[in-house]
Amino acid sequence: MTARAFPSNPSSRLPSGRHGLTREAVVASQRGRLVDAMAQIVAEKGYPATTVADVVERAGVSRRTFYEQFADKEACFLAAYDVGLTVVLARIREAVEGVPERLPPPLSGGHPPAPGPAGGWRERARAGVEAFLTLLAAEPAFARALQLEILTAGPAALERRAGMLVMFSGVWRNVFEQAGAEEPGRAALPDEVFTILTAGLEELVRDCIRTRGTDALPELAEPILRTVFAVFGGPG
Repeated sequence: MTARAFPSNPSSRLPSGRHGLTREAVVASQRGRLVDAMAQIVAEKGYPATTVADVVERAGVSRRTFYEQFADKEACFLAAYDVGLTVVLARIREAVEGVPERLPPPLSGGHPPAPGPAGGWRERARAGVEAFLTLLAAEPAFARALQLEILTAGPAALERRAGMLVMFSGVWRNVFEQAGAEEPGRAALPDEVFTILTAGLEELVRDCIRTRGTDALPELAEPILRTVFAVFGGPG
């Protein structure tokens, strides 16, 4: 990646004195630096050991500024989680929508082919999975916050993560429905299948981060896709 996918680098502090920025721009910059600093510190020290003092020092803002933005450490961490999830979803959507059109074979008689549908569901699934893993590998601090430290941050964080699992289960359900539309004849799958697929993928990612590091995450694309293709059935 040529640029950070997540908020501003906390070392990029606003210039002192008159800088011509609006109040909204200043607040957004401060919030972005605090969110980024939270993810960085949590990745280094773990959520329980992270303090507000750590975050404001890394972000280059005052404690007063922190509490103008967030009620406490938990609120800042949940904001970092939300930012990370939003960026992940946007990157997956961008990758899926970027799958090129797939043209059908030429018609008999030498006529040019008619425009075909977007690339098949397997191509779109591959694009989304690879984009997800590549993004996490490029952002190790947010990867640890999203996948590991969220489990140590208390009931509100666990509830937020449960909502994420429900949302991604819905994403996989949509993929299965697209597969059925393109290749009719599949038997319906119960909702539990999509939940299990989502939770299994999350556990595979967490274990890789914990034991091998974020750099190895892209290597998970093939086993994940083999599992998806096998569960969803159909040819290929």
